[in-house]
Amino acid sequence: MKKNILLSIISGLLLWIAWPPTAYTTILLFVAFVPMLLAMEDIINSTSYTNKGRKLFWTAFLGFFIWNTLCIYWVYNSLKDAGAIIAIFIALIPYSLGPLLMSTACWLYYRLRRITSRNFALADLVVFWIGYEYLHQNWDLNFPWMTLGNGFAVSHSWVQWYEFTGVYGGTIWILLVNILLFLAYTKLAENDNRKKVFKTAAFGIVVFVLPLIFSLITYYTYKEAENPSNIVIVQPNIDPYEKEGKISHTKQIEILTRLSDSLAQPNTEFFIWPETAISGYMNEDKIRADSLFILAKGFIKKYKNGNLITGAETFRLYNSRKTPTASPANEAGTMFYDSYNTALNIENSGQLQFYHKSKLVPGAEELPFGEALSFLKPAFEHLGGSTGGYAGQPEPGVFYSQSGIGADPVICYESIWGEYVAESVKRGAQFIAIITNDGWWGNTSGKDQHLEYAKLRAIETRRWVCRSANTGISAFINQRGDIVKHSDWWVKAAMKHDINLNSDITFYTQYGDFIPKGISILAAGGIFWVIFNLRLRRRNVKLSGSK
Repeated sequence: MKKNILLSIISGLLLWIAWPPTAYTTILLFVAFVPMLLAMEDIINSTSYTNKGRKLFWTAFLGFFIWNTLCIYWVYNSLKDAGAIIAIFIALIPYSLGPLLMSTACWLYYRLRRITSRNFALADLVVFWIGYEYLHQNWDLNFPWMTLGNGFAVSHSWVQWYEFTGVYGGTIWILLVNILLFLAYTKLAENDNRKKVFKTAAFGIVVFVLPLIFSLITYYTYKEAENPSNIVIVQPNIDPYEKEGKISHTKQIEILTRLSDSLAQPNTEFFIWPETAISGYMNEDKIRADSLFILAKGFIKKYKNGNLITGAETFRLYNSRKTPTASPANEAGTMFYDSYNTALNIENSGQLQFYHKSKLVPGAEELPFGEALSFLKPAFEHLGGSTGGYAGQPEPGVFYSQSGIGADPVICYESIWGEYVAESVKRGAQFIAIITNDGWWGNTSGKDQHLEYAKLRAIETRRWVCRSANTGISAFINQRGDIVKHSDWWVKAAMKHDINLNSDITFYTQYGDFIPKGISILAAGGIFWVIFNLRLRRRNVKLSGSK
C-alpha cells in the first residue's frame, strides 16, 4: 500500500509542476496520470486488499488533493481577512470539492472494472472525468478552474484547435495519451506480446503528435484580417482592501481618468477600466444624476468617438420582492433591493448600457443553493464585495458602440467559462473586454493563472482580449492567444494598442461545449449501470445468504 501512496503523490506533484503558470513543463501532463493509474491497477488486482473501492478512492484523493492544493493555495490567501468561520468554510467548499469529484470518477472506473474489461472501463474513465468537469462547471458550487484542458494555457500554441473543441478537447487529449502509455507499460510488465506493446505505445505517440502538429501549423500560419481599433486599458492599482474608505471614490476616478488621458488619441474607440472601478454604490434608476457617474461621463465627453467600459457597483430598489434574489431594504419589509457587480458602457450619446455579472463566485458573491441555505447569508459579510447575494442576469451581454463595434464584457471569474464568453461573441462581439480585480489573492500564482486562461478564450473565439486588472496584470492578447503587451504586477499603468476586430464565427463559438454535453449523457448512463449492478449484487448476496 505504501508503494501506491507514493505513486499517487508522484501523480499529484507531476500535475502541479505541469500546471500554469509554470513554463516548459506542460508536457508532463501527458505522463502525470500514469503513476495514479498504476496505483489503481495494483489495488484492483490485489488478492490481499479488502474494501478495494474505498482504498482506491482515498489513494486517488491523496494525489488530486496535493495537485489542487498546490495549484490553488491562493484561494486561502484571499480569505486571510475574513472574520466569519462559517463563511470561510462555506466559501472553501467549491474549491475543495474538486479532489472528491475526481476521486469519484476513479471509483466509478473501479466499479466498472468489476463487471467489464479493462479497456472498456478505461474509456469510461474518460467519460466519467468529463462528466465531473462539466458538473463542476455548471452547478451552484461551480469551480472549473482545474479543468484539465486549462493546463495548456501557458503552451497555447499546442492547442490552436480549441477553436473547434474548447478546453474539453484538451482534457480528452491528456487522458487518452496517459491511458495509452499506461496500457503499454502494463502490457510490457505482464509480458504481453511485444507487437501489442509496440502498437499501443505507437498509437499513444500518434495521439500525442498529430494534434500537436496540426496546432503548430495553425499557429504559425494564422493571419489576422486587418480591421484596427484603438483601445486603451487602465490598471489603477488600488488595493481592494482600501477601495472602501481609505481612498475616496472621487479620488479613484481621478486616478483612472489621469491614466486614461495620458495615452488617449483622437481615434481611441474604447477605454477599459477594471472591475468595480466606480466603487460607490449607484442606483441604476437614478444613475445619470449620481456624482460618480457624472465624473465618468465628463471624462468620456472629451473623446468624440470614445466608449468607456468600466466596472461598477450598482443596485436597484423595488417596492415589492420583484426578483428571487431581492433582499429587504428596511425593517418594515416595504422596500427591497438587488445588488450587482456591473459593467457599464458609457458613451457620448444618451445611451447607457448595463451588464450584470452572472457567473458569480460561490460564497463570496453568491450563496450556493441560496433558497436552501438562506439562513447562512449573514455569515458572508466579511468575504468582500457582497454578502453572498449579488444578483446577475440570465444571459451574456454585448456592448455596442455608436459606430457598431461589439464588445463582450466579461467580469473576472466569468473569463474561465469558454461557452459563456463564446455566446456573447456569437451575438456580435468583435473583441473581448475582461475587467477584473485580482488583488484579493496577493502576489500568488492565482493572478498569473487567471491571465493565462484568458489566452484560451482568444483561441476559442479568435477574438482579441483586452484585459484591465485593477491590481493584477493587464494585457492585450491577440487572436492566436499571444500576450502582445502586458503590465507589471502591482503598479499603476495604462496601455494602448490597435487591435484587429473580428466578425468571423469559429466552430466552437457556434456550437459551444458540445463535447461535454454529449459525453455527460454517457456518464449518466454509466453511473446508472454502476448503481444497477451494485443493487443487483447486493440482492444476490441477500438471496444467497437466505438459502
